[in-house]
Amino acid sequence: MADAIQTVNAWVWGPAMLGLLLGTGLYLSLGLRFMTLRRIPAGFRLLFRGSTGRGQGDISPFSALMTSLSATIGTGNIAGVATAIALGGPGALFWMWMTALVGMATKYAEAVCAVRFRERDAQGNFSGGPMYYIRNGMGKKWAWLGGLFASFGILAGWGTGASIQANS
Repeated sequence: MADAIQTVNAWVWGPAMLGLLLGTGLYLSLGLRFMTLRRIPAGFRLLFRGSTGRGQGDISPFSALMTSLSATIGTGNIAGVATAIALGGPGALFWMWMTALVGMATKYAEAVCAVRFRERDAQGNFSGGPMYYIRNGMGKKWAWLGGLFASFGILAGWGTGASIQANS
């Protein structure tokens, strides 16, 4: 059993996953013409000056940033950095930065898809996320993949959600 787990672990966290993560981020960065880097000054201007639109359902840019960060930054971002430096040395920081630079495009694409393919319920509230943009963006024949994503999210919440917090 330990050998099977070790084999799966080596495959999942090996060169294939690294290539997929970095390759997807680089592909999206090129497709967006490195917009995530070019638009940093505009992002800071919007963050601190705000936007003029205050329609129904609008939130301030600062509120949007804080909501996004609260959903993105977790225990892994704090304990994971310390663990990476302890195990890999200071060179791990370089690779975390490189991954972050191309990872911004992936995060941007996820956010755009979540807003584009969200749904409004009978009370007028919005629901969105990966399971919605998989189903609504990729078509009905891929709806099972959205359900699978939601199921894995539930399992991860039960299995690792509290244990990571308790053991960090």
